Amino acid sequence: MKTVGQALVAGLKARGVEVVFGIPGVHTIELYRGLAGSGIRHVTPRHEQGAGFMADGYARVSGKPGVAFVITGPGLTNTLTAMGQAKADSVPLLVISGVNRRASLGRGLGLLHELPDQAAMVRALCPTERLEDPADLEPLLDRAFARLLTGRPGPVHIEIPTDVMPLAAPDAPRAPLPQRPAPDATTIAEAASLLDAAQRPVILAGGGARQCNAALAALAERLDAPVILTVNARGLLHAHPLAIPASPSLDAPRDLIRASDRILAIGTELGPTDYDMYARGGFPDLSAMIRIDLCADQLERHPAALTIRADAEQAIAALLPRLAPKQADGPTRAATTRRNARAELPALHPAMPHQLAMVETIRDSLPQARIVGDSTQPVYAANLYYDHDRPSGWFNAATGFGALGYGPGAAIGAAIADPATPVICLIGDGGLQFDPAQLRTARDEDLDITFLVWNNASYREIAEAMRDAQTEIIGCSPSPLDLAPFAAACGLPFETLPEDPQALHDALRQPHTGPRLIEIRVTS
Repeated sequence: MKTVGQALVAGLKARGVEVVFGIPGVHTIELYRGLAGSGIRHVTPRHEQGAGFMADGYARVSGKPGVAFVITGPGLTNTLTAMGQAKADSVPLLVISGVNRRASLGRGLGLLHELPDQAAMVRALCPTERLEDPADLEPLLDRAFARLLTGRPGPVHIEIPTDVMPLAAPDAPRAPLPQRPAPDATTIAEAASLLDAAQRPVILAGGGARQCNAALAALAERLDAPVILTVNARGLLHAHPLAIPASPSLDAPRDLIRASDRILAIGTELGPTDYDMYARGGFPDLSAMIRIDLCADQLERHPAALTIRADAEQAIAALLPRLAPKQADGPTRAATTRRNARAELPALHPAMPHQLAMVETIRDSLPQARIVGDSTQPVYAANLYYDHDRPSGWFNAATGFGALGYGPGAAIGAAIADPATPVICLIGDGGLQFDPAQLRTARDEDLDITFLVWNNASYREIAEAMRDAQTEIIGCSPSPLDLAPFAAACGLPFETLPEDPQALHDALRQPHTGPRLIEIRVTS
């Protein structure tokens, strides 16, 4: 009979888990006993926060839940930041941790890695369950994967006491996954009627639509509707005449929304970091919209004329045959909005057009690559306006939770999920110092990742915000790493470039194997 640790790993394997990110410790040794010979790949980060970010990047690219093994106490608290990012961006992340033996919990005995109430700490962020009885293991995994795969994705936590891990686990049947909610036929018919009556519809597409590129394109063409793409939807409808890869925080997309006679919002939480990035207010009234989302709670958070609780692709598939084809001025409206949105960038910041040009150089130099961003100025610029050339090929932590240091770990997870596709981690010199050690993990795994460091020797975005607020600028000039010896210490080839698109193109096109580090010295 398997131990709980062995049965847990077998249960993960049976549910399609292929990779676990984690750092072993005395509180998880019995879980690692199960990993040996399981066929599940183990990747060792240099910090548990990185384990969570790796699992996040892996999930976004693979479409499967990312899984992390961490110890109780500091291992789990280190992972909470990554769990917060996954929650904000609806990324399925399963964190499995140890916890001290059952009889000690809540007693304050001073045990190694003890927390007063670990589960209560996590419960404020996401669902958490403790395995108390080995017979409950399979039902617990059933519930965890149901949460990860059938509702709005996000983090889920399981904790296993150290005295439960080595116990014998009885065999138990697996329950089938519950189905995602199917769109209600009556509501779909009503939505189709409203959309057929519209002359100037507009679609708002968020991260919940990122797995249905072809279906979204077919819907937009049927409705002759421009599609405004939030950050997590970028890469959908690349170069399509109806696509608007521009933030609805800008005036041009807002003008398009105001001029429309029906909004269809698909898989977007309508959050301020996408829709009101500069906290200006004045967003158009959306109360007459039709809204599609998996999450019942989300559907209640904004007034709407009609709500459809369903997976985006299922809802689109149900809508399409009920819609009469339109052919009017959708491409013209989209083209005008794209032109006007891009023209707004210089007024927001004089350097933004150049920063955007650098990001577009990455895309054009390495077609179909993935760009995984951190919080840094060219990422902010591209989040406002940028058209990536593949679905799920542009993502970053600069919206939602906004965790610095996200980039290296998430890039590693993305590269492990799809090793045939080059990955560029676009990160600032400040963000790199949040998690620099993960570059050794990329070296250990021999991944095709270009770590591209935007080095302006400061937290410049914060410094400029403090200046604009007429506050004395304090704490925004941490000295950057000397990247040449740092790259050597990580075993990575290294090159320093000027802030020039042609120089960047030439460097990116150089043949290489494994990870590399390129620094862009920012002087403007």
